[in-house]
Amino acid sequence: MDERHLRQIVGGMTDGVILVGTDQSIEWANAPALAMHGVAAVAELGRDVTDYRRRFELRYRNRHKLPEGQYPMERVMAGEAFDEVVVEVAPAGSNDVRWVHRIRSLVLNDDDGVPNCLVLLLHDETERYSAEERFEKAFSANPAPALILRLDDLRHVRVNRGFLEMTGYRDEDVVGRSIYEVDVLEGASRRELAIERLQEGRTIPQMEAVLQLPEGGEKGVIVAGQPIDVDGVGCMLFTFADLDGRRHAEAALRQSEERFEIAFRLSPVPTLVATRDGNRVLLVNDAFAQETGFHKTDVVGRDAVDLQLWSDPKAAATIERLLRDDGRVRDLDLRLLTADGGALDCLVAAEAVEIHGQRCVLVTAQNVSERKRTHVEVAGAIEAVFRDTSWLTDAVLEKLARARTPDAADGAGLAELPPRARQVLDLVCRGEEDGAIAAGMGVSRNTVRNHVASLFRKTGVRSRAALIVWGRERGIAGSSRAG
Repeated sequence: MDERHLRQIVGGMTDGVILVGTDQSIEWANAPALAMHGVAAVAELGRDVTDYRRRFELRYRNRHKLPEGQYPMERVMAGEAFDEVVVEVAPAGSNDVRWVHRIRSLVLNDDDGVPNCLVLLLHDETERYSAEERFEKAFSANPAPALILRLDDLRHVRVNRGFLEMTGYRDEDVVGRSIYEVDVLEGASRRELAIERLQEGRTIPQMEAVLQLPEGGEKGVIVAGQPIDVDGVGCMLFTFADLDGRRHAEAALRQSEERFEIAFRLSPVPTLVATRDGNRVLLVNDAFAQETGFHKTDVVGRDAVDLQLWSDPKAAATIERLLRDDGRVRDLDLRLLTADGGALDCLVAAEAVEIHGQRCVLVTAQNVSERKRTHVEVAGAIEAVFRDTSWLTDAVLEKLARARTPDAADGAGLAELPPRARQVLDLVCRGEEDGAIAAGMGVSRNTVRNHVASLFRKTGVRSRAALIVWGRERGIAGSSRAG
């Protein structure tokens, strides 16, 4: 078979083939080999091995560049045979890996056994390694704790940050260790099943287990296993859920529910919880039962509209509309009907809540019937008073004045002042000066000053202006005459 026939045969192969002459010249390449270098013609691979090295940059999988003399073509030219070399390939000067080649070498001899052609067989592993790289990145970045166990020797080969953070292990404490040293199935609720599935390389269902922590102590987890291939090797991917965290969350939820139940039950304001869809009453508190006379069993589970809890048949629709528009309801005047056919005037508040994923409304109805009744009685009393004011005396005016000026409540009242002091106060309130008051009363100026000073002490004021205000607030209009 001549070289032309050989090229026709390998030209139809899916793997790449490059033929290199003994003089290091690149003689021929099939279409897959060209595609694996992103070129269309053999000349674009380079004239020879040296030119190829200038055009393409090869790296190991750890991203270290292959030094001169270590390119697969150069190793073949040096007489080295190899079954498998994996390299990353990129155009020279490019930092981006374009292809991943798995390369084997082959030497073709002439009839005398002398090498006359060197062959490189290239298999395109780009997609596989890209997928594995994506998996590695996703595995490392995934916050969910996970590790990978190799099935043939039961040693851990990968561990992500989530597992390390959950347990406190370091990477070197786990990777390379056997499952007997870091036993992720210890204390598993169905350990025998898990071991059986692990030995068979089959899926391990979720189950509770206990992890021993490096600093002592234990951590409850939920563990599951899924068989996968990593670099062509059968492995088991273990994933974990922190059971302690979930237990703490469940305990906190229970405590929150208990606090809500206590606050709801002991609230002095009638309160109920109903579904927003259907208005079905889910809960009522003790105050609701006491105020309305309804027994809880008569209300819970029934439609609030059918029960006719509100005198206004549109009350439920109004509450829902306000919740939808404003997000809450405050100080809504409604009448809550009682079991005996009566009605309570209430100020209603409502808040949207979610209970076990169900949209609900929490409604409080503060009974203000007594307050309204008191307001009506006060208004009636005031109206009756002002129909006849003849009975209003100085003492009554004094008490009203004290109500208006509580700061002066500790001073003397108007009725407690002696006649002479009242006369001086009257003249002061008329705006008279000490001299005029003294002349009008037939006393000395010092006597008037003493009277005024005495009024300051008795009324608790500190100035003449404040004394005038004090007197006028108590009905002194400056109408008395000196004598």
